[in-house]
Amino acid sequence: MKLQRHPDNPLMLPDATSDWECYNVFNPGVIYDNGLFHMIYRAQGHDWVSRLGYAVSADGVTWNRMRDPILAPIDGTDSRGLEDPRLTKLDGVYYMTYTAYGREFTGEGEPTHAGGGVLPMVARSTNLITWERLGPIVIGEDNKDHVLFPRKINGRYVALHRPKGSIWLAYSDDLKTWERDDMHRVMGSRPDNAEGWDNVSVGGNGLPIETEHGWLLFYHAYGAEIVYQQGLCLLDLDDPTRVIRRPQTPIFWPEEIWELRGDVNNVTFSCANPVVDGTVYFYYGGGDHVIALATCTLEEALDFVLHAK
Repeated sequence: MKLQRHPDNPLMLPDATSDWECYNVFNPGVIYDNGLFHMIYRAQGHDWVSRLGYAVSADGVTWNRMRDPILAPIDGTDSRGLEDPRLTKLDGVYYMTYTAYGREFTGEGEPTHAGGGVLPMVARSTNLITWERLGPIVIGEDNKDHVLFPRKINGRYVALHRPKGSIWLAYSDDLKTWERDDMHRVMGSRPDNAEGWDNVSVGGNGLPIETEHGWLLFYHAYGAEIVYQQGLCLLDLDDPTRVIRRPQTPIFWPEEIWELRGDVNNVTFSCANPVVDGTVYFYYGGGDHVIALATCTLEEALDFVLHAK
């Protein structure tokens, strides 16, 4: 199996007339709701600070975007930008996870990034435009690639997150308090995988997709050559720390020139995989520079994850 690129790719380019999104637009979160595709995307402009913008589409291909960002830095914990949004709707409320990158390091020990740190943040909204920041899942570590499950499991909110290059699970009763005792490892890199594409680091993509077979999870990984590729796995519905199936081979990797060369080379990176009428819309950033789309049917993805080696 291999995801199929849309013929109109890339779907969204930087806007040369804009101060805040003239250099890069990439890594969007997308949700399909009330008959429309809603996108929140990461953008960088003249100051190289990431802000979040909003766009809407009737067909998932042609997008209309707002002129101004919907979320921008407010203090030292996110002064260097807001990154990689992922969207979930729970009980009629929209939730967004995103990475806050700032000059201030919150935690103990050495900073997680040069001169600062990152926080895996959660926010909520009733209209996808105005957002209330709820706070981070953890502090004081290099942790991102976090996403909320689309429903509670055993009565609790559940999120995937990525400390130290592995995928972990976290639980919360209120989306504000996430105890470390409730954090459990799901899966990590596979140094023994002969394919080599996920030997170093793995992280989650968009929302886990609930199926009768389990939670279908699209995830990204890279090996020694640091080429961001995409894979699939299946997690248990009641205990998502249990990996049911994880094929050895990837399903997507950089091939187009704007994926091989960009602000960061050799990158396909996704934060969204909504399913609409049986089709998985896999939105991704190419080369940390543009936004693109690849697709497959949900049936194809399930057949691959259940039967591939």
